[in-house]
Amino acid sequence: MIDTLLQTLLAYLVGSVMGGQIVGRLRGGVDLRTQGSGNLGATNALRTQGAGFALAVLAIDVIKGVVACVLIPALPTLGEPLLARAQQAYLCGVAVALGHCYPPTAGFRGGKGVATLAGAFGALMGAALPWMLAGFALVVMLTGYVSLATMVAALLALFYVTCLSAPGLFSDAGAFTLAMVVLIVWTHRDNLKRLAAGREHRFEKAMVLRRWRNR
Repeated sequence: MIDTLLQTLLAYLVGSVMGGQIVGRLRGGVDLRTQGSGNLGATNALRTQGAGFALAVLAIDVIKGVVACVLIPALPTLGEPLLARAQQAYLCGVAVALGHCYPPTAGFRGGKGVATLAGAFGALMGAALPWMLAGFALVVMLTGYVSLATMVAALLALFYVTCLSAPGLFSDAGAFTLAMVVLIVWTHRDNLKRLAAGREHRFEKAMVLRRWRNR
């Protein structure tokens, strides 16, 4: 029991190490919370600081998800573990995502969980990742809406685990995916309101498929 709690807490703390804060300090004290949307994730970093800054933030946040789901469940335990390693990995995936979204190191104002969940899904459900990335890229290139693309990618993960994977929805993988879809929708609730009102920010340069279609 104590091992499960310690590993879950450690995954949460790993999630709370914010790439946006690390890169901001290395770049002379840039605080993403005071710029753009105020979010510490890679999307706000791209909008306010440029591609190089955003890629560094993205790399750190993705690595957190991999570390939490691969390395932490493999740590030695004090006794007989409460959960199997695979189950503990899913629990650590939830914890690292929550740590990224609600980090105590940043006043519980973190990112929206996208990059860290990409790392977690890559580690836990690698076969679903191509579906997610393809859906994300397609929606961005058609609409320019990163928030919409993120939610579509999450729903594609749910589609994959429900319809195409052997375990199905009623499994550890299904429970993890469903929980993460709920988290993504929750952290993007303001984006949903702006999308409905037609006020959501677009990445116009990314809309290459729409421009090609309209030729």
